[in-house]
Amino acid sequence: MNPRRVIPALCAALLAVPAALVFPASTRADTAACGVVPYAYAGWESRTSAFGAAAIVTSLEAPTVASGHVAAWVGVGGVGQGPDGSDEWIQAGVSSFASPGTGSIYYEVARPNAAPQYVEVAQGVEVGASHRIAVLEMAHRRSWWRVWIDGRPASPPIELPGSHGTWAPQAVAESWNGGMQSCNRYAFRFERILTAGGPGGRWQPFRSGVRISDAGYRVLSSRPASFIATAI
Repeated sequence: MNPRRVIPALCAALLAVPAALVFPASTRADTAACGVVPYAYAGWESRTSAFGAAAIVTSLEAPTVASGHVAAWVGVGGVGQGPDGSDEWIQAGVSSFASPGTGSIYYEVARPNAAPQYVEVAQGVEVGASHRIAVLEMAHRRSWWRVWIDGRPASPPIELPGSHGTWAPQAVAESWNGGMQSCNRYAFRFERILTAGGPGGRWQPFRSGVRISDAGYRVLSSRPASFIATAI
C-alpha cells in the first residue's frame, strides 16, 4: 500500500474548490485546530484493492454546517489514480450543506481529464434514516461501475478506464470548511461495511484497513467493519 493515500472530496466541480486532500497512512498529528485545513476526514481505507465497497450509513444527529458541507460515503479511486496520473474516482453517500434543509443521497464521479460530476439521487434524508450504499464494478463489463442505493441501481453504467482491480475501498466521513475556519459537526454511523471480491459482488467484510482521524474528528471503533465517525 502506498504510504500516502488520496481521498476525493465531495462536489469538487460544483463548489469550485480543490478536489482532494492528501493524508498520511497513519492518523495525522492533532496539532492543527479543527477547521484550519479545508478538508478533514474520519474513517477507514482498505489495505488492499477490491471491486467495490458498501455500507449502511446513518446520520445519528442533525449536522451543524457553519460553512461548506459534511458527507459520509463509500468509494474507490482518487486524485492521481487514473490513467497517466489523472484524477479518477467514484463515491456515493449522504451529504449536508450549510444551507438549511435535510440531507441528500448523492454520488460523484471523476473521469480522467474531466471535472468531477456530482449527482443528487434523493433529498430529504432524515436523521436516523439508514441507507445501504454501494459502488460496484459491473460483472462482465471490465472497468464499468454502478452506484446502488438500498439494493437498487441509482446510476447508469459508468466507465472508469483502468480501474479494474486497482483501487482500495474507502468508508469515510468528511467536512469541508467552505473557505472559512469553521468546525462543522456531524455523527455518522457506518455498519456492515463490505468490499467486493470480484466484479458484480462476492461481498466480504471489510477486515483490514488504515484508520483516518483528522483534527477535530474521530473514529469510534478499532475495527473497520462497523464504526461511528463524529466530531470531537
